[in-house]
Amino acid sequence: QVQLQESGPGLVKPSQTLSLTCTVSGGSITTSYYYWSWIRQPPGKGLEWMGAIAYDGSTYYSPSLKSHTSISRDTSKNQFSLQLSYVTPADTAVYYCARDPGYCSGYVCYPPGSWGQGTQVTVSS
Repeated sequence: QVQLQESGPGLVKPSQTLSLTCTVSGGSITTSYYYWSWIRQPPGKGLEWMGAIAYDGSTYYSPSLKSHTSISRDTSKNQFSLQLSYVTPADTAVYYCARDPGYCSGYVCYPPGSWGQGTQVTVSS
C-alpha cells in the first residue's frame, strides 16, 4: 500500500518561496499511469488542487497558480516536490501530497486516491 509523507518548513515569510517535498513509499512515482498531486486547504476553506507530476515527468498546474508554482521530482529518492514563489499570507494552508486526485471541488477531490497526512504552512513575517 502506497504511503506519502510531506516535509518542509512550517513558517515562510512573505515574498519568499515555499518548498515542500513528498516522500513516497510502497510504490514508485514512475509507475504507469499514476499522477502525483499537491493539494492545499486554507483555514476555513475547501480543498484546492494545485498541480501534479505524472509518472512520465509531465507536469500540470492549476491555471490560477501556474505563474508561481513548480512541481519536480527526484526518481532516485522516490520524491516529488512543490515550489510556490512569492508567497503571501493567503497561501497559509495545510498542504497535502496525494496520488491520483486531479480535481477538487469544495471538500472533496476526485478520484479520492491516497494522501499524506498534510503539513501546516504559515506565511507570516
